[in-house]
Amino acid sequence: MSLQITFRDMPRSEAIEAAVREKAEKLEEVYDRIMGCRVVVESPHRHHHKGRLYHVRVDLTVPGAELVVSRAPGDNHAHEDAYVAVRDAFTAARRQLENFARKQRGDVKAHEVPEATGIVSEIFPHRDHGRIETVDGRSVYFHRNAVQGGDFEKLDVGSHVRFVETTGDEGPQASLVYA
Repeated sequence: MSLQITFRDMPRSEAIEAAVREKAEKLEEVYDRIMGCRVVVESPHRHHHKGRLYHVRVDLTVPGAELVVSRAPGDNHAHEDAYVAVRDAFTAARRQLENFARKQRGDVKAHEVPEATGIVSEIFPHRDHGRIETVDGRSVYFHRNAVQGGDFEKLDVGSHVRFVETTGDEGPQASLVYA
């Protein structure tokens, strides 16, 4: 990973730079495909009623995305300490990187959609659609594209199916059909 550290409105500090390097290296434990990391540590103008507050920005370049964390001090007086500001920024960057890595691995929790069951009551192969009669007697439209596994041709009147129901323009329809 290439690391770039910039200091603005303040002198360069080897100690802060070392802390940034250490935190950046630990990010590679979370996700080892980080391509670049740019960190800006700045201390905007001194306010009359506050001490000097530090602002830290971390930009991570990863395959297919750019993750940006900007920890502005606001009224957080803990950010009068540059090390605390660096720690908070890298904690937030770590969380974003963990979420990104989970999505990349496909570990994101899928919301379960209740499936219904029914029987194919009508099928029109030449028009690419059909109807399912539900257990409670309702009629639900489905299109060829909703049938999973390309099994539309295998369906006949009387075939038992499971499906996920949604509301379409013309009423209830099956968004997914499993033969």
